[in-house]
Amino acid sequence: MDPHRVVALVNPPQSPFELACAAEVFAAVRPDLPAAYAFEVCAERPGPVPATVGCAMFVEAGLDALERADTVVVPGWQPVGGAVPTAVLDALRAAHRRGARIVSICTGAFVLARAGLLDGRRATTHWRRTDQLAAEHPEVEVDPDVLYVDHGDVATSAGSGAGIDLCLHLVRSDHGAAHAARIARSMVLPPHREGSQLQYAALPVPARAADESLAPLLDWAAARLHTPLTLDRLAAHAGVSGRTLARRFTDQLGVSPGQWLLRRRVDAARVLLEETDLPVEAVAARVGLASAVNLRRRFRTALGTTPGAYRRTFGEPPRRSPARTAP
Repeated sequence: MDPHRVVALVNPPQSPFELACAAEVFAAVRPDLPAAYAFEVCAERPGPVPATVGCAMFVEAGLDALERADTVVVPGWQPVGGAVPTAVLDALRAAHRRGARIVSICTGAFVLARAGLLDGRRATTHWRRTDQLAAEHPEVEVDPDVLYVDHGDVATSAGSGAGIDLCLHLVRSDHGAAHAARIARSMVLPPHREGSQLQYAALPVPARAADESLAPLLDWAAARLHTPLTLDRLAAHAGVSGRTLARRFTDQLGVSPGQWLLRRRVDAARVLLEETDLPVEAVAARVGLASAVNLRRRFRTALGTTPGAYRRTFGEPPRRSPARTAP
């Protein structure tokens, strides 16, 4: 089967980092993973494309590359809200009509909005630019509080780093949580960041004391998903009251302890369904969801599908049963 073709559409001056967000996820060669994507870069005018920093990049392909794309990525756009050539807009609309997935990173959302691909839809961009996007495109429902929005055929991300979050999310959708987790691990990144982009937009505050960080508790809990993890038990391990712990979760992650724990259990179940042949009942027990009925209910709420259907889509034989996590 031919690999899924991802084409990044750049524009002068191009941000190298925003382009690299997509390239590192979709194009980097990793010895422990099969190549699932083919990656290409194009521009309206092939040739040298000035960058926002450093030297220019040389782009060989023109807009005709979008005609063979399965996913098109617009990795930012300068100047923000500036003119977009008619040829670019027409090429994006044609790719979308053909069935290609159209994705923006950061200010690339302005291009998608200009093409009419976000009309009547939720979208996001960098928190500094959400008001501008809403003012220039009132037909778009701008959400300033998320890292990305994915409609399946069209997706937008918040600021530059959130482009990585969105690209990893797309890999999860295409090839499963375990595949995306391996890519994230090789990039020394979490497979999924908690919270919203507004945590980064807040005014500077005094540095949080080291003993207030949730990281040690999250690592401890993630290794014990198969055990009862009540708020009281989490708080006791952290050495704080339940109320204090709940406040720290909200402040640092943007979710409650229960919401965070449920997400981690569903994510762990996804990996087990992909990589093992454990019965659904056993998967539920491994991740602390008690029963197959509860796992199915939580799975459908979180992912809109059943554990069995998910395994049929993403499971890769031969599957192997990992050793039980020690308490």
